[in-house]
Amino acid sequence: MKNHEIAKILEEVAIYLEMEDEIVFKVRAYENAAVSLASLAEDVEEVYKKGGIGALQEIPGIGKGLAEKIEEYLKTGKIQFYEDLKKKVPVDVSSLKRIESLGPKKIKVLYKKLKIKNVEDLEKAAKAGKIRVLEGFGKKTEQNILKGIEFMKKSRGRFTIFEVESVVREIERQLKPVKGIEKLIVAGSYRRRKETIGDIDILVVSKNPGIVMDAFTSMKNVAAVYGKGNTKSTVRLKEGIDADLRVVPATSFGAALNYFTGSKDHNIALRKIALENGLKLNEYGLFHGTKQIAGATEEDVYRALGLHYIEPELRENTGEIEAGGKTRLPKLIGYSDLKGDLQLQTNWTDGSHSIEAMALAAKKAGLEYILITDHTKSLAMTGGLDEKKLKKQGEEIGKINRKLDGITVLKGAEVNIMKDGSLDIDDRALKELDIVGASIHSNFNMPRADITKRTLAAMENPNVDILFHPTGRILNKRKPFDIDIEQIINVAKSTGTVLEINSLQRLDLKDEHIRMAIKAGVKLCIDSDAHTPSHFSALQVGIAQARRGWAEKKDIINAWPLEKMKKMLK
Repeated sequence: MKNHEIAKILEEVAIYLEMEDEIVFKVRAYENAAVSLASLAEDVEEVYKKGGIGALQEIPGIGKGLAEKIEEYLKTGKIQFYEDLKKKVPVDVSSLKRIESLGPKKIKVLYKKLKIKNVEDLEKAAKAGKIRVLEGFGKKTEQNILKGIEFMKKSRGRFTIFEVESVVREIERQLKPVKGIEKLIVAGSYRRRKETIGDIDILVVSKNPGIVMDAFTSMKNVAAVYGKGNTKSTVRLKEGIDADLRVVPATSFGAALNYFTGSKDHNIALRKIALENGLKLNEYGLFHGTKQIAGATEEDVYRALGLHYIEPELRENTGEIEAGGKTRLPKLIGYSDLKGDLQLQTNWTDGSHSIEAMALAAKKAGLEYILITDHTKSLAMTGGLDEKKLKKQGEEIGKINRKLDGITVLKGAEVNIMKDGSLDIDDRALKELDIVGASIHSNFNMPRADITKRTLAAMENPNVDILFHPTGRILNKRKPFDIDIEQIINVAKSTGTVLEINSLQRLDLKDEHIRMAIKAGVKLCIDSDAHTPSHFSALQVGIAQARRGWAEKKDIINAWPLEKMKKMLK
């Protein structure tokens, strides 16, 4: 698949355009197109072969101009517009932009003033104290850059679940039609829906392992074959991640799936229970002496150990085994349980589509209601809305609700929490909205006490219903800010503030904080933070994150009918 190759180019074009002070809309168009391509289940080359430019334009976020550039790449292997931008500023923009405190404008300054082209150059310059003397940087920015580089090094070799999702779909697309494959499941940390994943583990049942291994090692996206055997093969994929495939007998499939799903600590605890009962558990099955007493299915293995079935998302040895023996396991929220999405952006600010287009896309995704939460005025870079524009948008939403059936559009905003804890929209305007979300978008490095106090001030505002992405993290890019999450959860309970699980690239809250919030009786919502229709698919990953935090349907307000949800808000 060339989806990821083209998506990476479009993403970099967006960075280059932002360097050149291009209008926000043009920059966002490339960003959204990149995300849309990366999350596309079908091979973009196949889409083009079937329907040409017209078919490409049917992909969300792809207009005529972008379709022509994709066509150019498919025909020639390059996009000349991108090549010209690289010649002008020949830097590794993707890697540099991952560093906290570095945006496109600063990357350009670093190149122009210090000839910094990559992270290695950046680290050398920062350690030599050369960055602090540049206008607009300073000592604190230089220190933050070094911290950002260290954070990036720690996350190297780990891929976000968003990145792996489309890779797994492509593997399944190529292997499932292979003759002789009876079962195929991707196990490992992917199946447990971990935030980041080191490699991909695939289990197959087949009586013809040779055919399976040939198909696996010759997939289109295989870059290198590390090893090929009768029952196991390992490859490096073009996307940069390693993948293992194992063929196991049907009689051992459940035990093998359990073993290769993990986690390691969960498996150790299961083997301990087996030993205490005079049994032996391994990837081949559960045995009494030499006799296999379970192993064909995971359910059989858990049952034979005296446990209820434990969902993969819970298998971290954090109490799930004890709960599984006492019927205290949560009835986890299901992957089709969400009825609404309470954070999404439109082309009124930095989204790619109109309110109506997003509403129709949400309806197609199976949702019954959405909340429009465009950014507000202090985020000038997004074209944030002021009080007058919010009122005008509310009128537009009213017209759309009178026009559409099967979906309700709610008036909202993603209000910016200022450095002193105040909001950038006045209370009178906020009262006119159906639901208000608030979040921090700047000054992330404040001391713990200060950033906590700042957040609490916003939560105590009677108009703020939801705290969006509470810790500010972006997976593999930006660490969470140093905030007292326990205090945030306690105040959320006393003020009735809902805490968000932000699905898109953040998974914020993290699983352990979700569990803390549920224990405290705080309600949560799962939002896509969609900027384009394709982003609604991120809700599935948000649901997985909620499940990892032991969330049930009763804990997630947008899994409820609209009127019930609205009644519990401030």
